[in-house]
Amino acid sequence: MNIRSLLHVAGLLLIARTGIAGDVVLHSGPQQVHLLELFTSEGCSSCPPAEAQLSTLKDNPALWKGIVPVAFHVNYWDYLGWPDRFASAAYTERQRTYASAWGSDSVYTPSFVLDGRESHWGDIPEASGSGGELMVTLGKGRELKIAYQAAGRGWQAHVATLGMGLETDVRAGENGGRRIRHDFIALGLVSTPLGGANVAQLTLPPRKEGEQAIAVWVTQGDQIFPVQAVGGWE
Repeated sequence: MNIRSLLHVAGLLLIARTGIAGDVVLHSGPQQVHLLELFTSEGCSSCPPAEAQLSTLKDNPALWKGIVPVAFHVNYWDYLGWPDRFASAAYTERQRTYASAWGSDSVYTPSFVLDGRESHWGDIPEASGSGGELMVTLGKGRELKIAYQAAGRGWQAHVATLGMGLETDVRAGENGGRRIRHDFIALGLVSTPLGGANVAQLTLPPRKEGEQAIAVWVTQGDQIFPVQAVGGWE
């Protein structure tokens, strides 16, 4: 085993050994776990059915083991008179970055993205291929430790806190008069570079109302395409 491999293993062992009772430990395994993103909005009349489809993953045996879902609310529907309380300009920019990578200058909702590629709702893939092993430990004080066992350097980790069972009574816009339920909704997103042994530590903000899960994925350098993901209940 070479020095780099030893550093990877040491990073994983460091996280495993520093965990205490009550910590949440998430482990991807060596196969790639797929990241499924939904770009959506409370102001879009065709979005509630797509969000309902995403919600069915709560009872899917592939959840967290083969698929990690995240719903990002964009803000470009707010002009219709209903400001989506979950929308973020950063999430809109994320969607536009994807569109640019696909050679498109337009964005739309609802939009499913699987592993960084434009997709449609359908069969949920199982973990497959080789993605490197991603391990995440979340402590009681919101300390997050990330270790990624893979070759190379320049990896970036991205962490989304997810809300479940959140409801909104929409009073204006295309969904005026409807009550919309949200699951796997991104309540926050932070990114951090992985260090020389492909490990990183950070502290998450205080838990928000409805937050019940966490999603973490890894990209190479400044690229947006995920190469491995992990998620689970807090």
